[in-house]
Amino acid sequence: MINPGIKRRLIAAAYLCLVAVTAVVVIWTMRQGWAVYKLRRGVGDTWFYSADGKPWFRLDEHRRDVSLDQISPTLQSAVIAVEDHRFYHHFGIDPIGTARAAFRDVRGGGRMEGGSTLTQQLARTLFLSNKRTLARKAQEAVLALLLEQELSKNQILELYLNRVYLSAGVYGVETMSENLFGKSAARLTLPEASLVAGLIRAPSALSPWANYDGAIERSHVVLRRMREEGAITAAQERAAAQVRPRIRPFPGAVESRNGYAKEFLRQQFRDRFGGDHPPDWEVQTTFVPQLQEAAERAIDNGLKHFANRDLQAALVAVDPRTGDILAMVGGRDFRESQFNRAWRSRRQPGSAFKPFLYAAALSNGYSPVSVIAGLASMAPQGPEEWAPRNAKGEMDDALTLRAALLESNNRAAASLQQKIGSRPVLRLASDVGLHDLPDVPSLSLGTGLVTPLDLTAAYSAFPNGGYAVRPRGIARVIDADGGVAFDNPVSEERVISAEVAFQMVSMLEDVVDRGTGAAARTTYGIRFPVAGKTGTTDEFKDAWFVGFTDNVVVGVWVGEDQPASIGREAYGARYALPIWNDFIKAAARLRGANAFEPPDGMQDVQLCKVSYLRPVEECPVYTEYFKDGDQIPTRLCPIHQGSMKQDLHRAIQGFFAGLGRKLKGIFR
Repeated sequence: MINPGIKRRLIAAAYLCLVAVTAVVVIWTMRQGWAVYKLRRGVGDTWFYSADGKPWFRLDEHRRDVSLDQISPTLQSAVIAVEDHRFYHHFGIDPIGTARAAFRDVRGGGRMEGGSTLTQQLARTLFLSNKRTLARKAQEAVLALLLEQELSKNQILELYLNRVYLSAGVYGVETMSENLFGKSAARLTLPEASLVAGLIRAPSALSPWANYDGAIERSHVVLRRMREEGAITAAQERAAAQVRPRIRPFPGAVESRNGYAKEFLRQQFRDRFGGDHPPDWEVQTTFVPQLQEAAERAIDNGLKHFANRDLQAALVAVDPRTGDILAMVGGRDFRESQFNRAWRSRRQPGSAFKPFLYAAALSNGYSPVSVIAGLASMAPQGPEEWAPRNAKGEMDDALTLRAALLESNNRAAASLQQKIGSRPVLRLASDVGLHDLPDVPSLSLGTGLVTPLDLTAAYSAFPNGGYAVRPRGIARVIDADGGVAFDNPVSEERVISAEVAFQMVSMLEDVVDRGTGAAARTTYGIRFPVAGKTGTTDEFKDAWFVGFTDNVVVGVWVGEDQPASIGREAYGARYALPIWNDFIKAAARLRGANAFEPPDGMQDVQLCKVSYLRPVEECPVYTEYFKDGDQIPTRLCPIHQGSMKQDLHRAIQGFFAGLGRKLKGIFR
């Protein structure tokens, strides 16, 4: 038997919970009631905000609201017949329709029939997310009752027809009528009206521009429902079913400015919230409009130098500390093609992938001046007798990691992959967001497939000190009540040590200072600290440059949509690097560009730039940074002129080195 004192406490707790739940429900209902009441004055818009918190663009910049008397009665009847034939007879919720849908769901073996009224659909579109939960259905029902209380049936229908999603980023029957048929919604014929009405149930799958036959088949269902409801006669149904309305080509974009970035963000929103169009929501993005404009200019200016009109380009700029996407361009002209190559196109990165091979080696016992030997005598690799070769045909027998990367030596990369194995390279690539790469001998030469967005974000691990970041374009979505409808926090995970990350930064600085990316300094006048890597694929099908300052990573790809040679000697340094240079200068003016700082605990040692050994008097020198466990060179440079003391030291070193080799040969 329960102790009376405990029983009283349980009753009190249950009562308090009931009071709290009731209070939450009442407050929510009052707030939603006020939101519904405001609809009398019109519906607001979902706005996308730039990174500085300023309004940037609307979810639907082309929608045009019209009054109900400007919408064809035939279209109104078609929508009501197929979506909610009891619209004028229910109070927002249709118990008969709900019961019928539930019965069909059970009989259909779990196939969801739906059952929402037009009013419920409008409530979801305006105020709720697209999640299918019991709580959301309950909220939807309450909002439908509030809508019916505050608005007339005609007002509800007008709002619905102006806000409904109809595929291809088009909201509202007026805009869809103009796009499909080149006429207003008031002038639609019966076959045209049934086609538009049929899109509501599955707008993405039935888009007339992508699935015309499917849209026509659905329009016949609409016609049948109209006949069953007495809106048209059987003769009208038969006549309309024989017509295949002529539609206009997909209109594409009216304006190209910022088109790729805006459509990317709209799609990210739709992926999260479906086709709904809630009013007065705020979508807080990570994009910086000034950088977006600079990216558009860089692509435009860069492609002007080439006569090939099939040439496309993509540019992505990412904050390496957060993964925030700062700018994105997915092609040369958004009006001509809305395909966003920056995040949808998967291409081979070529040598732009090599930094991940070298980072894996540095994490497994190598230093930047570790030597890769035996390059001239490398045997062919792989089942198809694949053998690496350098673009210029030269064949050094031994190179340090630093020298091999700055000149993008293919033999050295292939040899290094053999020595450390593919597994650590694939693991690191996966950790930084480059998935599904092939475990093949040519992996180190970038024969896998990546998107420009993923590759650019992956490079963030170098300037940010060794963390993989997840690229994000939307940071947060705020609903009309000020609540957080979606939160997308920064995600970071350590994948390499800070010391390895800095060694990679130093090696990639060398690529720009005196390697394959040197044109950035010599031709384009970059004077601030930058680092990066070129990439060129076989037969010059893809040209890349991915590089960074301390606070922005920028990736550029140039190529054709159908992989083909884009020109003679179409190296990344010639095609992609000029675009990168144009943008990085604008980014540095806006965000600054500071020197890359080594982490505490690294040992800095001056070495010869040519031999990568201890310098003598005439050596050009640079500073190498070593982490714990790295083998630091002790030999003096044998190439340059030294002092008498240094020459004597070298002679002694040479004698003992030769003696060691002879002894090794004796005991072998």
